[in-house]
Amino acid sequence: MDSLLNFEVSITLFLQNLGAWLATPFQAISFLATEEFFIMILPLIYWSIDSLMGVRLAFMLVISGSFNNYFKMLFHSPRPFWYDARVKSYSMETGFGLPSGHSQNAASLFGIMAATLRKKGFTIAVLVVVFLVGLSRLYLGMHFLRDVLTGWLLGGLFVWLYMRFEKPIAGWLGSKSLSMQIFLSFVLALVLILLGFGSKALSASWQMPAEWINNAALTGGAVPDPFNMEGTITLGGVAFGFMTGYAIWLKKYGQPKALGSAVKRFLRYLVGIIGVVALYLGLKMIFPEEPLALGFALRFVRYTIIGLWVTYFAPLIFKKLKLEK
Repeated sequence: MDSLLNFEVSITLFLQNLGAWLATPFQAISFLATEEFFIMILPLIYWSIDSLMGVRLAFMLVISGSFNNYFKMLFHSPRPFWYDARVKSYSMETGFGLPSGHSQNAASLFGIMAATLRKKGFTIAVLVVVFLVGLSRLYLGMHFLRDVLTGWLLGGLFVWLYMRFEKPIAGWLGSKSLSMQIFLSFVLALVLILLGFGSKALSASWQMPAEWINNAALTGGAVPDPFNMEGTITLGGVAFGFMTGYAIWLKKYGQPKALGSAVKRFLRYLVGIIGVVALYLGLKMIFPEEPLALGFALRFVRYTIIGLWVTYFAPLIFKKLKLEK
């Protein structure tokens, strides 16, 4: 195992030796596969470009992100800058390395966009972006080659599974009452969170090698904190809020459609994203983070409200302002 890791470290060192000038462009490329980036563009797509694509992106963000967190906690795989102090840390990551979350996000989220559009040119562009994101994670010292390849594989698998089972699952859910759909949304969110805590519990006896922590400090990287559960809680809240708001809207107004002039589409995004930012910052200031259990519960509530804003309250305001078409 060590000999294989050493070989993969040599790949990262080769890339980093090409020059520090590559750090900035690769950091920019890497940002395209972050949850923060997709949380900003998902409302744009849902409100102003293609509602179906927006729905698919939201589900893929939750599914792919949640399972990436589980796998990371189960595999206990180091990042290159934890393993070898010669590797420079050009980003700040605290979780385990395998699989690469950025590579998986790029493959799954851009992949579901390509599967929705079915345009050859866009698909080629997506493949290029997915490759560059993986390459950026190697250069930045955040992942071994195995992490990137596994992330790509899982991302592609999730896209195939989603497209394969979307219609039968959507049909089954559509046959349920609104109250049952909301209940099932809550159950799904709860299961996602419990699976995260279960993955953490399975590692209760595992000890992080002191060398990993020391190397991270030597390279200027973030202090490892691989069992932080905030991401899992966030995705659970987003899932519950988004699905609940979407179910209510379907029952009251039917399938949402991103129609209207370019000006109206822009105004929808402007009004809606101001609401997202206001809720994110406002609730963060109001809700305490301690004690931990209360902090987790309120974090779930905060992201549930944001999810509801995206799929129900913001579109309702668009309707009142006559911006919906």
